Amino acid sequence: MFPSPVRTVRWEASALAVLGLLGALLAGAPAAAPSPRAARVPAVTAVPATPGSTTPLSGYAIRSTADVSDAAALVSAPGYRTAGWHPAGPRSTVLAALVADGTHPDPFHSTDQKRIPAADFAVPWWFRAEFTVADTSSRTYLDFSGVVSAADVFVNGKQVATASAVAGAYTHHELDVTELVRAGANAVAFRIKPNDPRKNLTMGWLDWLQPPPDENMGIVRDVLVRRGGPVALRDAHVLTGLALPSLASADLTVKAKVRNESAEPVTAEVAGTIGSGIAFRREVPLSAHETKTVAFTPADTPQLHLDRPRVWWPAGMGAQELYELDLAVTVSGGGARAGAAAGPGGVSGAVSDRAHHGFGIRSVQAPLNKDGARQYSVNGRPLLIRGAGWSPDALLRWDTTYSEDRLAYARDLGLNTLRLEGHLEQDEFFDLADRYGILTLPGWQCCTKWEGEVNGTEAGESWTAADHPVAKASMAAEAARLRDHPSVISFLIGSDFAPNSEIERGYVEALKAADWPTPVIPAASAKSAPLTGASGMRMPGPYEWVPPNYWYDKREGGATGFNSETSAGPDIPTLDTLRRMMSPAELTSLWKDPAAPQYHRSPSRTYATLKLYDDALSARYGAPRSLEDYVAKAQLAQYENVRAQYEAYARNATDASKPSTGVIYWMFNSGWTSLHWQLVDRYLDQNGAYFGAKKANEPLHVQYAYDDRTVAVVNRRAAAVSGLTARVSLFNTDGTQKYDRTVTGLTVGGNGAKATALTLPASVDGLSATHLARLVLTDASGREVSRNVYWLSTRRDVLDYTESDWYHTPTTAYADLTGLRSMAQATVSATATTRVGADAPSTSTTVVTVRNTGTGNTPALLTDLHLVDGKDTPVLPVQWSDNQISLWPGESATLTATYRTADLHGSAPAIRVSGWNTPTATVPAG
Repeated sequence: MFPSPVRTVRWEASALAVLGLLGALLAGAPAAAPSPRAARVPAVTAVPATPGSTTPLSGYAIRSTADVSDAAALVSAPGYRTAGWHPAGPRSTVLAALVADGTHPDPFHSTDQKRIPAADFAVPWWFRAEFTVADTSSRTYLDFSGVVSAADVFVNGKQVATASAVAGAYTHHELDVTELVRAGANAVAFRIKPNDPRKNLTMGWLDWLQPPPDENMGIVRDVLVRRGGPVALRDAHVLTGLALPSLASADLTVKAKVRNESAEPVTAEVAGTIGSGIAFRREVPLSAHETKTVAFTPADTPQLHLDRPRVWWPAGMGAQELYELDLAVTVSGGGARAGAAAGPGGVSGAVSDRAHHGFGIRSVQAPLNKDGARQYSVNGRPLLIRGAGWSPDALLRWDTTYSEDRLAYARDLGLNTLRLEGHLEQDEFFDLADRYGILTLPGWQCCTKWEGEVNGTEAGESWTAADHPVAKASMAAEAARLRDHPSVISFLIGSDFAPNSEIERGYVEALKAADWPTPVIPAASAKSAPLTGASGMRMPGPYEWVPPNYWYDKREGGATGFNSETSAGPDIPTLDTLRRMMSPAELTSLWKDPAAPQYHRSPSRTYATLKLYDDALSARYGAPRSLEDYVAKAQLAQYENVRAQYEAYARNATDASKPSTGVIYWMFNSGWTSLHWQLVDRYLDQNGAYFGAKKANEPLHVQYAYDDRTVAVVNRRAAAVSGLTARVSLFNTDGTQKYDRTVTGLTVGGNGAKATALTLPASVDGLSATHLARLVLTDASGREVSRNVYWLSTRRDVLDYTESDWYHTPTTAYADLTGLRSMAQATVSATATTRVGADAPSTSTTVVTVRNTGTGNTPALLTDLHLVDGKDTPVLPVQWSDNQISLWPGESATLTATYRTADLHGSAPAIRVSGWNTPTATVPAG
């Protein structure tokens, strides 16, 4: 629902004056012309003296070193003139800033990215900022990660770190600059080195999208100015032990490091609270410059044993309960003069430092089952991982609202997991995942420098001696950052390949030192490593088109074990999106020329064209006759294929032999305007792939199996359901019914159990080559609880498994779905009303009743509803209760659409109705 539980709106654009520009880009609206660059100078950051405060730099002035002849001592001095420099936000790549200020065109449209000269990014760039402090009695640190790829760092004219030390996108750095900071203006400058993901332990884009020409060089996480007193408090975290299976109690251990920054011995007091009901404290003597780890356990702090704890659950399994930890360290008679207030636990005195963060109480286990597959359970309850691969923005721009909207979509689709391969998002992402109950599988990226030592002939160079400490430091930093998030259920230290023993040892040592609480997976593929053992995952593909029946076989990428990345490849967006992202000439080529390279597919030669997909589309549905016809057929194909993928894994999850345990659709979204690997497009529009996934992942769901023609009910709810009735009907494309059977008294267990209702006959008299199957499930009261419509063929898709390769299995004969072309036009009426939420006026809900008013037998197939504004522009994001539905004459459905009122931009809402055999019409919804 929009707005959702967290509504912290935070644009990280390239300057305050260009927020509207990026907002328009992310919303898909035409961008306004940028104002003159000189008017957009990044603000100076005011830094308080409060101990424990962490203040992010508010932005930078950036410029190529090719255009700056001044020495670093001058560039990093307070007051240095930056006339002619570009503004950049607090988290920005070079290209993101240059696009935002109008220097370069929108790289997401057509082939405009080709107009951006890559040579501009072959030299280092300066990132320069100023901050002010009024009080220098507090200690001052620069605290940061997210430098892509490496940087020399300067403060007030002095170098404080070299690029050999500040290397790697994920390494964390804390630089004590107390002796350099002065009252008033201070300057910090980063000289950022160019990025090459084949040579640097950073991040790249592989075959996901056309990589930005700057390769994401920049600073993509906050640079914090941290203040503190004589004793620093670091590395605070909570270890949780949950009683299983009762969940009746939990033991908490609170750990932190305290560091005496002074040259004199001190006695510090560490005090903390968890929520409003738990408080604890301890004195800690420290020698000069000594660091100690402080641990509070239930053995010495009984209040850390919790009876009836508030347990965190994934979405659909329970509530997302979270706790808050507050810690403070005080020093009697010392510390910063700003910190004399009482600390956590009621301790008074000079607060020297503070820490605050959230955590959840939950247990994650992932043993290998008897077939060697990884089987996850949360809080003692096994679950089928139903996931997809997450991508950040191609320019690594961060917007909390945009990310939250996508997470809300993931939950709307019934997904429970997102995999993050090598692009480990901002802290806010994991906060949102915690609140939405979306599990996450972060890990390192394949095929770049991360796997250069072990990936054979694939891209990525072998490691040098300098790479090992960077990798270990990266692992330590990410482990410390992610360990307390209940949404994080593993870390994958390899992707396509497992690390060798030396690299694995570095990772495992870092994870152990960080008290990493969840399973460590050596690879996303079927690999193993000496310490972490077998992965329990597999990566057989496909990544390119295969027919729906492919998913049911327990071979290749079919529904068995844990498939960590797989899909049928292309996902063609809606016409609205296509017309926004491609030129007219490109749109013509899209439907007319299957062999044409598609810039918006992939830089990989394997995926350069849509030929495999287009050939199948033409063979199964008939050659496209127009762009509109091509897109309509694509929506049918994507709906049936994505639905089949998730349904097959759900059906096989409870099998006694070789059950399916997890599937990650490749991918959930793309980082730019794409033609493949996405359940939702860049502009948050929803097509057949989206609604096929949403249908398959219903909590209580009736489904058909392409391999053995069984009709089954899958129940993802915790409780069993009884008294169900399943009705299955087969129709020719003219709506003539040829088969009808009803099964009553069905009972299905909970937690993903299935019950088979019936098996359709191998042949039915009079059934046309192309036909429709309507499945309707009703509960004991007769209420419809699941409805599922398939378009099928008496001719099966035939796969040649002997010719399978890493990305697909060839199809040698295709199902005949061309009969859909002869379906008569269906008459569909729609009425809609809109209400604004009484408690949340920022949210509107439009209720639509759709009815097939035809007098014959012809159903309206895959009827699509789009909420639009007064200009016929889709209102996005939007969450539909259901969509792309199929109705027989006399049938109706009432659907709801929930969205932000502001996204109407003052116009009245309307509903655009279209479908496979339904003329497009728009009705008012005011």
